[in-house]
Amino acid sequence: MLQVVVVLVLVAAAVVALVLQARYDSTQEARNRSLAVAETFAEAPGTREALAAPDPTAVLQPRAEAAREATGVDFIVVTDPDGIRYTHPLPDRIGKKFVGNIEPALAGEPVTEEIDGTIGRLVQAVVPVQEPDGTVVGLVSAGITTEHVGGAADRQLPLVLVAAAVGLAVATAGTALVSRRLLRQTHGLGPREMTRMYEHHDAVLHAVREGVLIIDGEGALLLANDEARRLLDLPEDAEGRHVRELGLDPATAELLASGRVATDEVRLVKDRLLAINQRPTDVAGGPAGSVATLRDSTELRALSGRAEVARERLDMLYAAGVGIGTSLDVTRTAEELTELVVPRFADFVTVDLFDAVLAGEQPEAGPELRRTAFGGIRRDPPLYPVGRRIRFVPSSPQARSLRTGRAILEPRLNAAPGWQAQDLERSAQVLEYGIHSLITAPLRAGSLVLGLANFWRSRKPEPFDAEDLALAEELVARAAVSIDNARRYTREHTMAVTLQRSLLPRSLPEQNALDVAYRYLPARAGVGGDWFDVLPLSGARVALVVGDVVGHGLHAAATMGRLRTAVHNFSALDLAPDELLTLLDEMVARIDQHEAEEGGSAPVTGATCLYAIYDPVSRHCAIARAGHPPPALVRPDGVVEFPEVPAGPPLGLGGLPFESADLEVAEGSRLVLYTDGLVEDRGRDIDVGLDLLREALGGAGPSPEDTCRAVVDARLPARPSDDIALIVARCRALGPDRVAAWDVPCDPAAVAEVRSSVTRRLADWGLEDLAFTTELILSELVTNAIRYGGAPIRVRVVRDRSLICEVFDGSSTAPHLRYAAMTDEGGRGLFLVAQLAERWGTRYLPSGKVIWAEQPLP
Repeated sequence: MLQVVVVLVLVAAAVVALVLQARYDSTQEARNRSLAVAETFAEAPGTREALAAPDPTAVLQPRAEAAREATGVDFIVVTDPDGIRYTHPLPDRIGKKFVGNIEPALAGEPVTEEIDGTIGRLVQAVVPVQEPDGTVVGLVSAGITTEHVGGAADRQLPLVLVAAAVGLAVATAGTALVSRRLLRQTHGLGPREMTRMYEHHDAVLHAVREGVLIIDGEGALLLANDEARRLLDLPEDAEGRHVRELGLDPATAELLASGRVATDEVRLVKDRLLAINQRPTDVAGGPAGSVATLRDSTELRALSGRAEVARERLDMLYAAGVGIGTSLDVTRTAEELTELVVPRFADFVTVDLFDAVLAGEQPEAGPELRRTAFGGIRRDPPLYPVGRRIRFVPSSPQARSLRTGRAILEPRLNAAPGWQAQDLERSAQVLEYGIHSLITAPLRAGSLVLGLANFWRSRKPEPFDAEDLALAEELVARAAVSIDNARRYTREHTMAVTLQRSLLPRSLPEQNALDVAYRYLPARAGVGGDWFDVLPLSGARVALVVGDVVGHGLHAAATMGRLRTAVHNFSALDLAPDELLTLLDEMVARIDQHEAEEGGSAPVTGATCLYAIYDPVSRHCAIARAGHPPPALVRPDGVVEFPEVPAGPPLGLGGLPFESADLEVAEGSRLVLYTDGLVEDRGRDIDVGLDLLREALGGAGPSPEDTCRAVVDARLPARPSDDIALIVARCRALGPDRVAAWDVPCDPAAVAEVRSSVTRRLADWGLEDLAFTTELILSELVTNAIRYGGAPIRVRVVRDRSLICEVFDGSSTAPHLRYAAMTDEGGRGLFLVAQLAERWGTRYLPSGKVIWAEQPLP
């Protein structure tokens, strides 16, 4: 009855504990699993970048569903900071409000809660997705219904009850039966059966192929089978003696005497490697002592050693596949080969390449190479240094390898007269240093031989063998592909850089309106399409232009050249900034149309441009931009501002007109134009970049060169991903002492007064030598304005790098140069002006036009 009561109490306790534990485990497991899945998904690579993508659902929905099926949760939901779902197992729930408490997660803390969700009673966790600065850019929630992790108690309870019934029956019926049965079995065994059982166990003990030792608690050997005697070379009277007295090595004897647990501990016993396993015998109430088994692993260790060598070589080949060619730099790729094989395969490695390969060109066969890379366990071997040009003699293994295109093995350099003939003195130094074996292998990419890789051994006494030669060929073959890729990239990059440099201005034109400094910093990834220019215009004005073509490579550089040429041509028309951008926009649209008709895949659409015209006489600056970042203006007192310039669309889009902003600029102000690579970054908003630029400009010196230096030092990233073009122009002004202007009435008699006034002003300027030609030019231009133009008429003379004569009138009709016939009475005036002036032309104003002519100063 006592046993029955005990069983019933245990059953009841088990059932209660099962139910309570199952309920607790269900909820706790749901919390832990949902929190772990949510945190793992939130921190997974690409989650934060996907939230910033144009369509997060397209990127995150398949990932969330794959993660949900893999982890066993009921849902993984990604939302924006407002709780709007990007993902859901039910697609119709995407875009709707998330159900749950997201406030702690928006504060940066994960939260776990039990709610009645859209799929039933569930436990869900909500964790934030944060930028490195702590900004929460999204939320990830994972949840699981309690019924999916619960129910264990319901499934196990019938089994517990059945087991209880069986246990109760066994307990009540087996108490007497087991005792009597065991007693009967023990005492029913006779001496013959006991002897037979002992003989059988003894035969098995001595027949096994593992040594067996039984040692008592005092360390004395009780039994040793035949295999143990053979492996340990035990004496005949070993049994009964202490293990320390059997002539074993101290480490093995100490292990056997200690009786401690041991698993496959390898001991060197004489010339055998023995794997020893030992267990105590008193664990289950047995007598004190231990049992040790011995297994001979000498052959296994030899096989495992060879397998380890093979595994190491496979690992090295794999490392070569992923570790060589991480950059597109020829020299760096060669250095990666040396870093990989030292000291795992060779003690010293040198890589020799043709000069053409380093320049990105296709190499031509020849015996002369340049040492490009070196790696070794020490830095002072007497080998040729990096940068040395080496001409290999025909008998050297390097020359033979270049001729045959196959790797050459020189196992013993002291017995290699062909190698020693390369440089007798240096060869002796190499041998004295301890280098004794060499493998030289050609770097081949298809039919091209790019150079040689030389593997030297010194520390390991064994020379290179045929297996090492095969491994060296594999390593060099993989490295040669990467070096050839780097060579091809170098060639294309050099071509693109050459094209880009040829299209950018090599020097700035001479002018007095602006003091200009600039910087052009190409991207590390490739050649881009950023460009700039400074263009002198009529009337002592100067145009500044900065542009950016989307993309990198030859196409971007060529497109940049087309746009720069177009701006040069359009600027010669003396157009306003908005009109020039309109013409440039139409040109880009035509280029894109032609690209589409010809099947091109790189349209120009997306190019940006900013065009500014500064007039040093009026100190006004007209600016227009097409999708380009706004200019910065540094006032003479150091205040930095970004003027409000209407932002037109990028070039080629069309549809919207461009607008100009007219700024009055104080003398000494600095106008800063730049491309987006200076202020934009993938991980930073443009407003942050503009604030940083403002800070850099505020601390810069007064000169344009100081400003460029300060901005580049403060804003240039370590590895710029985009080109950067920067122009800083300090504005100058032409004072009243260098400008003279007169209003002219619409009366032919006023021409004489204009000539007299101009002659007096030229005398004041010390330019009497130009008085005659200037009178002729102004007489013709003013007469034409009075006869064919309209009021108001005004004359202006500017003394700059040249003498500029300008005649303003209210008519928009421009005169044209023509050759008058012998019988014509007129038509020779503009021809005379063109002959006397260095340059002349017409520019239009909102209320008329200006005809100007320039004469060089003496």
